[in-house]
Amino acid sequence: MKAVAKQDGDDYLITGTKTWITNAGHASFFLVFANADPSKKYKGITCFLVDRNEEGVQVERKEDKLGIRASSTCPVHFENVRVPKSAILGEFGKGLAQGCYDNAIPHLQERKQFGSRIIDFQGIQHQIAQAAVEIEAARLLVYNAARMKDNDIKYVKEAAMAKLYSSQVATNVTSKCVEWLGGVGFTKEYPVEKFYRDAKIGKFEKHHFF
Repeated sequence: MKAVAKQDGDDYLITGTKTWITNAGHASFFLVFANADPSKKYKGITCFLVDRNEEGVQVERKEDKLGIRASSTCPVHFENVRVPKSAILGEFGKGLAQGCYDNAIPHLQERKQFGSRIIDFQGIQHQIAQAAVEIEAARLLVYNAARMKDNDIKYVKEAAMAKLYSSQVATNVTSKCVEWLGGVGFTKEYPVEKFYRDAKIGKFEKHHFF
């Protein structure tokens, strides 16, 4: 990934070009993946929500496609586009499910009900274990698709599988995290509600057919 997000105080400056962006000509916002810490390689990749009206965002010429011509497919160029830290979806270098999970666990370790920590209840432990398994499985699907691409192996099916399953896991795990925190999970006091809101888009975005 060549797009980078350089930290500048409390903001990030995004520079790079994204190609073949579906409906770019009509979009009001873009979900932009950029590497905010290239020294960490893929672990520095972070997702930002970017308003198309921000200075430095340029939607370029619509591709003259063979079909699906009603959908505008365009390159989008970002030149030192300034976005705040609050524009990060999930957490820096983490996926939505992992970030939400990591925020929820400390609360379960501290909060007590009926004289015991919430995390000590077996029913909760089963749910935590299931969430951890799903997150790891989604991560391995993504890594496998990336491995195949790096080795010039056909990877369209595997990439589609990774996209589909990862979006399902993000929705399921973030929803569970909100439930684990109980009432406070439904408030903005903890970030899990934001993870849950941000994860929902994965259910609506297109998936490839295979």
